[in-house]
Amino acid sequence: MIVFRYLSREVLVTLSAVSAVLLVIIMSGRFVKYLAQAASGALDPGSLFLIMGVRMPGFLQLILPLGLFLGILLAYGRLYLESEMTVLSATGMSQRRLLGITMIPATLVALVVAWLSLSLAPQGANQFQLILNKQDALTEFDTLVPGRFQALNDGTRVTYTEQLSDDRANLGGVFISEKRLSQDKKDRGISVLVAEKGHQDIRPDGNRYLILENGYRYDGNPGQADYRVIKYDTYGVLLAKPDVSDEVTDRDAMPTRDLIGNPDLRAHAELQWRISLPLLVFVVTLMAVPLSRVNPRQGRFLKLLPAILLYMAYLTILIAARGSLEKGKLPQALGLWWVHGLFLLIGLGLLYWEPLRLKLASRRSMKEVARG
Repeated sequence: MIVFRYLSREVLVTLSAVSAVLLVIIMSGRFVKYLAQAASGALDPGSLFLIMGVRMPGFLQLILPLGLFLGILLAYGRLYLESEMTVLSATGMSQRRLLGITMIPATLVALVVAWLSLSLAPQGANQFQLILNKQDALTEFDTLVPGRFQALNDGTRVTYTEQLSDDRANLGGVFISEKRLSQDKKDRGISVLVAEKGHQDIRPDGNRYLILENGYRYDGNPGQADYRVIKYDTYGVLLAKPDVSDEVTDRDAMPTRDLIGNPDLRAHAELQWRISLPLLVFVVTLMAVPLSRVNPRQGRFLKLLPAILLYMAYLTILIAARGSLEKGKLPQALGLWWVHGLFLLIGLGLLYWEPLRLKLASRRSMKEVARG
């Protein structure tokens, strides 16, 4: 029991440290991406931390298996390097017993990953898509940033304002450039609006207008001198109505209960993927225990790079198999299970190869002694 607590603590502490570092790295990259979208007006800056919160379960379901894998390699590698594993082996600690002890904290991690992949991550993906749907429904006034050119409507309109009131209703120093398209989507030049000030007007029927005051409108084609210039005192621009949608179409946002029995190939592939993540924990644990065995003279990091490459191969093949299953290139019965079976055999080979090699070497030595 003392040995079990000691080994489990070493694995879980290292797992927590590695997972925390990986989570910070991944979330930092995502936050920079979302921050750039917020700066361009594609996202509401006030929703950034909410987005990061709902995305966290999706990150953790992939980080924890890798964190456990690296945690076992680093924790047990240190024990081998400091000869603690040698002492444990002398007291009867075999590789299979070490694997059995390690499987207990691995089971705890697998349960957490199962909870994340089957419940929390789909809920987070659902909330994330709803947030994006609401972002798509925002008007220009909701995302406009003073002093910044902002592309809207897939780049067909560019809006700029020098000043914007706190209630986002009044503008000062307005510039709007918009492509004019015919009904068959052909380019008919551009229209440029400049105004001293403007404000938002919401009509009883729900339509929103941008009312510009004291400005000019320029119509024409770049490179040509036939521009039309109109001076106006008041000019109204109809703003597109918000298109609020509560529909969730992404498969990773569907509840797990809706995937069970669903004949759709993508739904079936998504269900197998969610089940595969907890299975991934047990298989990588089987591979990590023998890979953590190092010679003190070689250092604890000798097998770290090959081990990481093996893990990346496992995950890459699993993702590729998921894509093939979604496209119908793999039978549903075969699915993703063959990938787990392949690396399960690799893990068993790693586990029994060293004892088998030592056993064969011992027999060879005994034969040489007998011949001498």
